[in-house]
Amino acid sequence: MPNLTLSDQQLIELVKQLPPESKRVVLLELAKDSENERELRMEYAENQLRSLCTERGLNWDTMSEDERESFIDDLVHEDRQCNQ
Repeated sequence: MPNLTLSDQQLIELVKQLPPESKRVVLLELAKDSENERELRMEYAENQLRSLCTERGLNWDTMSEDERESFIDDLVHEDRQCNQ
């Protein structure tokens, strides 16, 4: 199958010309890709959080949801130190 190079705008215009059911199929495929990428980002983020917890003598897996939120809140706010 030959490759075709399109700009983003050209691709959008092509999709707009599709019948509604075909647009739906395209949207579902894009959403599926996005969900897979989201899961990979979440897995990466959790691994990073586990490492940060380990560095601080904490265990991400045994922390409650409130403890996790507090830990992340401490990480986000540079003007405060993380709880140890």
